[in-house]
Amino acid sequence: MSKEGVTPENLRQDPKETIFAKIIAGQIPCKKVYEDDHVFAFHDISPAAPVHILVLPKKPLGGIGEASDDDEQSLGRVMIAASKIAKQEGFADDGYRLVINQGKHGQQSVHYLHVHIIGGKQLSWPPGCQ
Repeated sequence: MSKEGVTPENLRQDPKETIFAKIIAGQIPCKKVYEDDHVFAFHDISPAAPVHILVLPKKPLGGIGEASDDDEQSLGRVMIAASKIAKQEGFADDGYRLVINQGKHGQQSVHYLHVHIIGGKQLSWPPGCQ
């Protein structure tokens, strides 16, 4: 089963032309929760849980499968920002899940690397294995 938006066309789109690039540039509004010089985070418009925040590097990258050694610092900053956001938003102590979707089978719908912070309730395990 594929979620809406997971298309070959979307996965070929230049990350600099995606909806996420436009959100970071301020061209499309969002419910921003965090921003620094390297990272941008906002609430997902279709939350899978009470807490569902997307964390993106400002440096465009299509997905984790396209990451190289040159992206090490950017990826680290995204992970540190996720931790800061969990504390800032008050759900760090109860726990949460970080998810990166990659490609068609991973259900990646936007060709721009992003980390989902999912929480606010007891999550099940294993995730998405049916």
